[in-house]
Amino acid sequence: MKPISEIVKSKPWVGWLLFLGTVVIVFLIGLFASSIIERRGEAVYTLQLLKPINEWEPRNEVWGENFPRQYESYLNTLQTDFASAHGGAKMIDYLEKYPELVVLWAGYAFSKDYNQGRGHAYAIEDIRNTLRTGDNNIKPMPATCWTCKSTDVPRMMNEMGAENYYKTSWNDLGSQHVNPIGCQDCHDPQTLNLRITRPALIEAYERQGRDISTFSRQEMRSLVCAQCHVEYYFKGEGKYLTFPWDKGFSADEMEAYFDEIEFADWTHTLSKAPMLKAQHPDFELFMTGIHAIRGVSCSDCHMPYKSEGGVKFTDHHIQSPLNNVANTCQVCHREDTQRLIQDVYDRQDRIEEIRRIVEKTIAAAHIEAKIAWDNGATDTQMKSILTLIRHAQWRWDWVAAANGLGFHSPVEALRVLGTSIQKGEQARRELAALFIKQGWQYPAELPDISTKEKAQKFIGLDMPKLVEGKQEFLKTTTVEWDKEAKERQGFLFEYKEK
Repeated sequence: MKPISEIVKSKPWVGWLLFLGTVVIVFLIGLFASSIIERRGEAVYTLQLLKPINEWEPRNEVWGENFPRQYESYLNTLQTDFASAHGGAKMIDYLEKYPELVVLWAGYAFSKDYNQGRGHAYAIEDIRNTLRTGDNNIKPMPATCWTCKSTDVPRMMNEMGAENYYKTSWNDLGSQHVNPIGCQDCHDPQTLNLRITRPALIEAYERQGRDISTFSRQEMRSLVCAQCHVEYYFKGEGKYLTFPWDKGFSADEMEAYFDEIEFADWTHTLSKAPMLKAQHPDFELFMTGIHAIRGVSCSDCHMPYKSEGGVKFTDHHIQSPLNNVANTCQVCHREDTQRLIQDVYDRQDRIEEIRRIVEKTIAAAHIEAKIAWDNGATDTQMKSILTLIRHAQWRWDWVAAANGLGFHSPVEALRVLGTSIQKGEQARRELAALFIKQGWQYPAELPDISTKEKAQKFIGLDMPKLVEGKQEFLKTTTVEWDKEAKERQGFLFEYKEK
């Protein structure tokens, strides 16, 4: 073989090719080395704590002393000025917007109030304020309802044990839960690695024969969110927080799980159907979508990386990606900002259109079922009708309760809503056949539930009394909770929008 020098003399272009190839290789090696140096720099920045952090430290401001950039970005979750077409950070009264929901949840606390959740920093304030958690006289909730609201939860579970924690009253642990969702919910204080602090997720995977420690870091960037943004129920007398994943993640599989154990969250006060209430199955719906299939994590879109002062870190302003398209969507998609936003809205608009049809259908079915009972219907006549109503509403709620109005998996969301319509209409057809067979007036005369106020009056709620009770609770009980908490931890940070 000829020496390279002779080849270059006879073919000069080979020399240029070798030169350019060498430049490219050196450039790539330089990038690789730079990346290593950057990662080492990040590691040093991360692990050299200015102030030691205790194992179960719940105060986000203490973590913030070591990680000011992350903490300052987290405080931006207090901002409520962004609103998209179907969500964002602004407070939305869903019962005002969709009054049929009051009828769908008759006999359940969500018929009293249901607002869009604000940023994580509002978690304590919002759970205290909601009518669903009662007041000084009405105390309906177990401590299980704190599970996804506070960094104090892992601390208390470590002290009490999860089983004893769940058995306790929500009110009895009020003074122990004053720090909203934050740092230690997802991070180990010594290594800063992502970790799971809520046992229900670990237990759900263990029942499937999977070990949470085997998941990759990219998977963990979704699983820390899946500790809370999931469907769950309170199992047994001890109200043990449990994920219904034993048969699978889909609406159909979870429905089969609940039917098999004959579980119901409540009995509907109008239709008498044994009902299921979906919580917020964001993770389950997301897992059926194209982003999950392509390996995208929750954090990629809701907590993108950002650089500041030469330091790269995760933006802890957890929010809608539509308020930060350049650092979320456009990392992968090259379309312009307005085109990407419109793509989201196009899908959400179609999902909401179908949702509204379902809500009106199921609300009518509940009311017609009540009329049937009032006319003397028997359990045998109503059995299949109530099952259809139960399944129709569960499938609707599985989509409606998830954040993002179905965008995490539009195809699956529309499929599930389609089966919800089918079951809801089947229930109404069976009711129509029963009315006609028994000689009852048909079509039945339905009440006016066109506003939140009218709907709440129809199902028998005394809203002035409920609001008065909650205001008294906020003026008395929560004041004492904060006083006790301040004495215990020495300082109580006030989370308020600036």
